[in-house]
Amino acid sequence: MNWREKLLYHQIHPIKLLTDVGVAIPACYLFWRHELAAAVAVAVLPPLIASAGVLLAPIDLERYKRSPLGAYLRRYMTRTVEAVRLAGFVLMAAGAWFHQAWLLAVGVGIVLLAWLRGVIWGTKEA
Repeated sequence: MNWREKLLYHQIHPIKLLTDVGVAIPACYLFWRHELAAAVAVAVLPPLIASAGVLLAPIDLERYKRSPLGAYLRRYMTRTVEAVRLAGFVLMAAGAWFHQAWLLAVGVGIVLLAWLRGVIWGTKEA
């Protein structure tokens, strides 16, 4: 498996998924309280550590590649979709920072739609 494939398939490793999901609420809480340094640290450091751990450890990502979720990722998780997911989190953080629950909810919706775009629309963008 090459590095590009590892970067793609590590996103569905349980450690990485749980870390990404698990930091969202604490980071948004810290953004809400305007604790910028702590919020950014919580939002960025654990996912980076989880990514490094999954990518550098001798973890067999081939089984994720061969799974139905791996096929879904291969087809629908483009760099553009990854950028949309990141933009969704930025909106969540902005919503928390400005105490705008609707903006936070829009950010969550964008992240979910990015992950589920293939299920909802079923076509790959060119």
